[in-house]
Amino acid sequence: MVEVTPRTPGPRLSRARRTAAAVLAAVSVAGAGACGTAGAAEDSIAGKDGLVIGVHRDQPGLGQRIEGAGSGDYDSYDGFDIRMAKEIARHLHVNASKVTFKAAPSSKREEMIQTGEVDLVVGTYSITPERKTKVDFAGPYYVAHQDILVRESNPQSIRELDDLAGKRLCSVPGSQSFRRVATEQSVPAVPVEAAGYTDCLDKMIAGRLDAVSSDDLILGGLASMAAKTGDYMRLVNAPFSDERYGVGIRKGDVDGCEAVNEAITKMYQDGTMRLQLNRWFGPTGLELTTTVPQFEGCI
Repeated sequence: MVEVTPRTPGPRLSRARRTAAAVLAAVSVAGAGACGTAGAAEDSIAGKDGLVIGVHRDQPGLGQRIEGAGSGDYDSYDGFDIRMAKEIARHLHVNASKVTFKAAPSSKREEMIQTGEVDLVVGTYSITPERKTKVDFAGPYYVAHQDILVRESNPQSIRELDDLAGKRLCSVPGSQSFRRVATEQSVPAVPVEAAGYTDCLDKMIAGRLDAVSSDDLILGGLASMAAKTGDYMRLVNAPFSDERYGVGIRKGDVDGCEAVNEAITKMYQDGTMRLQLNRWFGPTGLELTTTVPQFEGCI
């Protein structure tokens, strides 16, 4: 920059100095803004060396803690969602030793993301307009469909959605499944609260529930679990919604969202998704989708 010296001192010089000070201040503010942007980028899950991932601990076939394992160890949880989480972490170049799984109940997921208790959530987390006001979503990585699970004997003769009227239906805090039946579909089912979907299954085996309605992947996992103890369940096969499973992340993390979407796309392209879906749900007879879902978009 060329410095110009005023020909006469006095008020004009003072104004010039004030102008220069103003320019320097503006540059300083711009620099501070740039630093703030860089800081926000550094907070992205795409730039982290370690990740804390919120998952379910009581959904057979999807996210379940292995009995006797450490509370947050990389190998202490198993299921389809856990495999998705591990593949995403690997794509983000995070070493397995720096990945921690943390139980994230349905009713606490948004809060855990907002407070930074977890970096992301992978756990049958359906994308809804209400949830999108609190957190952002990458994906979806799979589109499930809400259905109904009954005992094999089906003593209540539940064959379609309307048959749930007056029947005892499981309700899990934080889950949208019961609301979709009672409010969106206007079917007056009787809510029976449970701590989670494994608890729903236990209550149905004990005869305290007539049905469980949730995403077909969840129900398939429950049916497989029940069969191991001789308690046979079956899907009614009357789907009535699309459940877009997203990866919950902090609001505004565009870089993280795009990185996760790249990981999901790669899983479909290289056969990982087909392999994992068949591994966990092939025996249930569910019609599985192995094409990349339409993403939400990251901006």
